[in-house]
Amino acid sequence: MFAHVPGLRVVVPSSPARAYGLLLAAIRDPDPVVFLEPTRLYRAAREEVDDDGAALPLDRCFVLREGSDITFVTWGAMTKETLAAADTLAGEGISVEVIDVATLKPLDSDSVVASVAKTGRCVIVHEAPLTGGFGAEIAARIAERGLISLLAPIERVAGWDTVMPLPRLEQHYLPGEPRIVAAARRILAYQ
Repeated sequence: MFAHVPGLRVVVPSSPARAYGLLLAAIRDPDPVVFLEPTRLYRAAREEVDDDGAALPLDRCFVLREGSDITFVTWGAMTKETLAAADTLAGEGISVEVIDVATLKPLDSDSVVASVAKTGRCVIVHEAPLTGGFGAEIAARIAERGLISLLAPIERVAGWDTVMPLPRLEQHYLPGEPRIVAAARRILAYQ
């Protein structure tokens, strides 16, 4: 919803360290920044974070893992499951590049399109419902700027098109490693 507002930056960190660096950058930025903090990260990730005052760049994707066979694009709380799926596929000899978008708006389309140009395949993973989710915007940008590079259709793995059933059925609503791996296998098999 915030990504539709002209003039706003929208930031979604995927780890404590990125939250620290991106929040510092957001505070220092002269423009308005909406900083969305996924509450699932509170219980999903723990890491030491140096309080060194070093900000991370806004408006740029982070390549969390280099790969050559398929690109996974994700952000926020879905990064953990996406990295786990990449590990599973790596065990099968499949090289996965993982991109953490981090700043939804403005979107660093160049990094995403460059990764897809390298791999030829893309799976976009997010926790919002599939219909109208930000993954559709990323898929549209890839289609506009990188269609020639695609060796298979873009897959989106997202929440179901319903209200998230908190808290008891959250794990069935959100995409997990098996759904991400299945999407990757579908487009890897595409000829």
